[in-house]
Amino acid sequence: MKPRRVSEDKKPDATGAPPASPARAVVVVPYVKRRLADGPRSIEARLEEAVGLARAIDLDVAHSGIVPVTTIRPATLLGKGKVEEIAGLVRAEEAGLVFVDHALTPVQQRNLEKEWKAKVLDRTGLILEIFGERARTREGALQVELAHLNYQRSRLVRSWTHLERQRGGFGFLGGPGETQIEADRRMIAERIKKIERELEGVVRTRELHRKDRHRVPYPIVALVGYTNAGKSTLFNRLTSASVMAENLLFATLDPTLRAATLPHGAKVIFSDTVGFISELPTMLIAAFRATLEEVIEADVILHVRDVAHEDTEAQAGDVARILEELGIDPNDRRRIIDVWNKIDRLDAQARGQVENVASRREVDDRPVLISAVTGEGTDALFAAIEERVVADRPTLSLELDPADGAGLGWLHRQTEVLSRKLDENGKLAVTVRVDPSRLDEVRRRFTSAA
Repeated sequence: MKPRRVSEDKKPDATGAPPASPARAVVVVPYVKRRLADGPRSIEARLEEAVGLARAIDLDVAHSGIVPVTTIRPATLLGKGKVEEIAGLVRAEEAGLVFVDHALTPVQQRNLEKEWKAKVLDRTGLILEIFGERARTREGALQVELAHLNYQRSRLVRSWTHLERQRGGFGFLGGPGETQIEADRRMIAERIKKIERELEGVVRTRELHRKDRHRVPYPIVALVGYTNAGKSTLFNRLTSASVMAENLLFATLDPTLRAATLPHGAKVIFSDTVGFISELPTMLIAAFRATLEEVIEADVILHVRDVAHEDTEAQAGDVARILEELGIDPNDRRRIIDVWNKIDRLDAQARGQVENVASRREVDDRPVLISAVTGEGTDALFAAIEERVVADRPTLSLELDPADGAGLGWLHRQTEVLSRKLDENGKLAVTVRVDPSRLDEVRRRFTSAA
C-alpha cells in the first residue's frame, strides 16, 4: 500500500479546550488493474476524492493510500499480504474505521472487519452516512433511511456475527442467532413499508407544490454538476441567497429553489441540486429523487464544471451518464449550458489554454467561463440563460399614450420591456417580449400590438 499521511494537528478552541476527536480512519483505494470503468480518471484524483468523502463526515484520516489489485479475491477483495499490511497500519494508527473506496460484498466486509479489528465501510456505506447527515427535509431524510435499510438488509449476516455463539448444538445450524437475524429482517421489512407509505404522502404534497408553481409559469433553471464543482456558490451568486456552500463533498443534498430576475426582466426559478459522483450506487438514486425531478422538468440546465480540477473531463463524463439515465440528452445545447467554473484558480498559462479550447467550439456549444467566487463571467451567463429562456417568446411592438403610466407599469410587470421611445407622432413606442401564455392578454389590452 502506498500510504499518505493526511491527518492534521488539532488546535484548541477559543476556550482553550482541545476539540472533540472524530473517529480515526484509514482510507484505502483499491486500484484494480485493467478496470475499464475508471476510464480517464487518475488514481491520484480517486484518492483525493476518497479522502474528501471521509472528511465529509468529520473522520480524522490518519492514513490514506492506493492498493494495486491484480486479482479480486472473493473473500477479502485484497490479497493476503495487503490485508495483513493494512491490519498493521490500523493497529499502529489506532484507527477504529477503514474506508475501502470500492464496493464490498457482505462476506468481504465481514472478513475484513475480523482481520483488521475495525469497522469497515465501503463506498456505498460511506455515501449513505454522508447523505444521512446532509438530509434536512422530511423527504430527504426518508429517502436516505430507505436506501440505508435496503443496504443493511443484505448485510445482516455481518451485523449479527456476535450471535453465532448462541447457535444450538445437535448438528443444527439454526438456533437463537438465526432466529434473531430473521426477526431483524422482518423489522427492517416493516420499517421499509412504513417509509414507502410516508413517502407517497410527501410525493403527493410535492406534486401539489409543483402544480402551484406551474400556475406561475416561471422557467426552471437547474444547476447540476459533479460534487464540489461550485454549484451552491454559483447559486448564491445568481440569486443572492445564502445556501450552504463549502469546500466539502455533498454540501447540498436537499433541493433549494430561489426566484431571480434576468437582465431584461424575465423571471426564472433557479434550482440547486445535489452533486453527482462517479459510481453512484443504484440504491441512492431514490435519495436523489427530490432534486433530480427538478432537473428532469427544468427548462434550462447549467452543467457546472470545476475546470481547475485535474479530473474535470472524467467528472463531466460522469455527469453526462447520470443525465442520460434521467432521460436527458447531455448534448442538447438548446437546453444545456456548459459552465466552466473556478477560472480564478487557473494560472495565466492554464487559463489561456482553457479559453482557447472554449473559443474553438461551435457558438451553440461554447461554454461560459466564470468564477462563482469573484463573480467574473456571471453577466455572460445571465445573457446565455436569457437567450434560451426567451427563445420561443414572440416580440411585439406597441404604441402607448405617453400619459398611460398604468399601461406601461402593467407591461413592466407582465412582459419584458426591451425598449421604449417617443416616435415622431408623439406616441410612446414600446417593444416587449411576451411569454406565449400571456400573448392573447397583451393583444386584448393593447389593440396596437403588432
